Amino acid sequence: MSYAQILANAHKTSTSSGSASSGKTGAGSSADTVTLSDAARAALAEKDFASVTTDARATLDALLAAAQVTSPLKDGAVAVDLGKVDRRELYAMSINSNQKFTVDEQKAAAIELQNRFDHALAGPTAVGRVTGSIKGLYTAALAYFDGMGPEEKATAAYADQRAALEQMLNKIEADPGTLPGAVANDPIDAYMQRLAAGETGGLRDIGSVAADARATLDALYRSSGGTRPDYSDFDSRSIAAVALNSGGRFSAAESRAASAEMRSRSASALLQGLQSAGSSTDPGAFAQNVISLYGAMSPEERAAAGWSDNLYAAAVASYQSASKLGSLLGAATGSTIWSGSASGSADTGSFSLMDYL
Repeated sequence: MSYAQILANAHKTSTSSGSASSGKTGAGSSADTVTLSDAARAALAEKDFASVTTDARATLDALLAAAQVTSPLKDGAVAVDLGKVDRRELYAMSINSNQKFTVDEQKAAAIELQNRFDHALAGPTAVGRVTGSIKGLYTAALAYFDGMGPEEKATAAYADQRAALEQMLNKIEADPGTLPGAVANDPIDAYMQRLAAGETGGLRDIGSVAADARATLDALYRSSGGTRPDYSDFDSRSIAAVALNSGGRFSAAESRAASAEMRSRSASALLQGLQSAGSSTDPGAFAQNVISLYGAMSPEERAAAGWSDNLYAAAVASYQSASKLGSLLGAATGSTIWSGSASGSADTGSFSLMDYL
């Protein structure tokens, strides 16, 4: 599970408002209550793609104006913060929906979409380097694909790539030594090639992130009369920029508040990882979750949260100890329930994921 996924789950748990219902009561009749699922409510609220495209144009115009630039690209890199742009809006930009977007705008949106996919795999990649198991990357990729909008899901590329992910998962179940590229159209194989070439991640310069955070804070102060900064809508890297006082742009009070928010978020993520591990039969599950969290965080986020290299090393050692203990327990009891996620892969002799990653 990636850092972003765990934080999203924590946020969903804390903000869930239960089911929505509507009823109508007349004389002599009982109330008829209809309970809607989250998916049903989302479907009711879904906009048509023409409206999404219009909103995408307005969103991008506002970002360009705020950054005082005419193009979202500079020297081939994204120069504005597209991190909070709705995924369907990004997709509309990337395909030049209704011919509303320039070539640079299309490219910037495509880069952001690629970066989001890469980020979703960052945590599972960190786990794979330690455990030798590639399955987590495919599970994360499937979750990412399932979160795409209906327009993306209607494309042939989506159908081909999602089918490849499912085929690979089936192959991995049958043979844990299967490597990416065993089937055509595998997006993990493409990701691995970018990873090997050092072309994944795509983080904006922390100075640019800090400048945006400064502007956002100033706008919040103006709208609220200068009250204590509220970081609830800030992404984690922006909070890290404030906490670390990147560029010397922030007051001591702002940095202290951002540090408290960052540590609170990381604590919530750790709690989610612990709770997730509690339902697993893998003795190294919590250590894997910590490794995934660490791998998905930027260097600035780790520094602001107080996550050192020593923490990562301890998580790796904990996983290795738990896996060894699990193997011993499995041998003693004759049960595979204790064998851990890497069992059946490290001893095959043909598995080369470590070199691959």
